[in-house]
Amino acid sequence: MKLQYVNNILNAAFNYVILTSKNYNIDESHSLKHSIEVFNYASKIYDSEINKNALLEKQKEVIQMSAILHDMCDKKYMDEKVGIQNMNNYMKDLMNPTDLRVVSDIISTMSYSKVKKNGYPNLGEHQLAYHIVREADLLSAYDVDRCLIYQMMHEKYNYVDSLRCVVDLFEKRMLKYREEGLFITEYSKNKSFILHEQAKTEIDYIKNQFF
Repeated sequence: MKLQYVNNILNAAFNYVILTSKNYNIDESHSLKHSIEVFNYASKIYDSEINKNALLEKQKEVIQMSAILHDMCDKKYMDEKVGIQNMNNYMKDLMNPTDLRVVSDIISTMSYSKVKKNGYPNLGEHQLAYHIVREADLLSAYDVDRCLIYQMMHEKYNYVDSLRCVVDLFEKRMLKYREEGLFITEYSKNKSFILHEQAKTEIDYIKNQFF
């Protein structure tokens, strides 16, 4: 990919996140900062895998766009089908139809709840690309403050009640990611260990201070 084209499509994708977040009142737990974090994690996982999986080089754009746009069809904020259609309409002049369809397939099947319910989809040659984006999103979920913001902004709970929800969610979900075998790549296995320990320390602190 030529540098100018890469810059243009990245700019367009992040701009779409900004516009969609405003239009659908997507709070900061799932808007621009989160998109940047998932994009950065996906880039690091990609870099750690590219020497072992040369096919990824042709899929870099799919990985980048899926990472940036993955929450712009989140059913917590909008009708998922409408969100995907809006995203397709916005990106259709920047991506070829095949790649755009793969992006739609990735972002519509990668959430924790869908994986727990349906398992992993079969995306053929894009299976590793799917896992890279999915794992990047899981790594970003270890952020305790992000979870707190979601409870306060979207669920409209007060601070202390939000903390209770955060503790419960981390103990039932985030702190189970590793034992559930949700990380495939070596980068994510190693990074999740660090993030797990940090999150556990934070959750223990909250419990000791407030409950």
